[in-house]
Amino acid sequence: MIRVLLVDDHPVVRRGLRAVLADLPEIELVGEAADGAEALEVLDRERPDIVLMDLQMGSGMHGVEATRRIAARPDPPAVLILTTYSTDADILAAVEAGAAGYLLKDAPPEDLAAAVRAAARGETVLAPPVAARLLGRVRADRPALSQREVEILELVAEGLANRQISRRLFISEATVKTHLVHVFGKLGVDSRTAAVAAAVQAGLIRL
Repeated sequence: MIRVLLVDDHPVVRRGLRAVLADLPEIELVGEAADGAEALEVLDRERPDIVLMDLQMGSGMHGVEATRRIAARPDPPAVLILTTYSTDADILAAVEAGAAGYLLKDAPPEDLAAAVRAAARGETVLAPPVAARLLGRVRADRPALSQREVEILELVAEGLANRQISRRLFISEATVKTHLVHVFGKLGVDSRTAAVAAAVQAGLIRL
């Protein structure tokens, strides 16, 4: 069972999402919150696997700050941004804060369900328009990734942590971190999620 926390300041939106999630037998809605601060309180109590997070929530703590605080915790749940905002600034702020995915509220229910399942498996989830915007920020003259960098990025896309990657490839964790720094620089991104999105859209790796 995938435990989900829903964070949105609009009761009507929460009601609609609650109805969508209720039709999915493998997903359990364990809590709701109207802003980021309340989400952190519910998270401590309910321990969800996935947080569906809006970006702008009135005068309360916004989604990017809440995502940053959640991602900084030990063994955090995956945060899926679910919003109407799709500007470059919004997208980059969210993924750099540690969001595992970014969806738009006009996504069909089946896409939302698939995204929750994918995030629960440790996968990166990006709506096509969002992935396209991230790709647009990748430098046109970026150097090609080395074979080892591609291998590491593919394992990142599978949801593996640096320690797991080091064991899989029989290299040190410090070496993994160094390769990822090089990857971020070559792709012009600042996070693992953004690197995977850019690499997928550029055809450098496949999910």
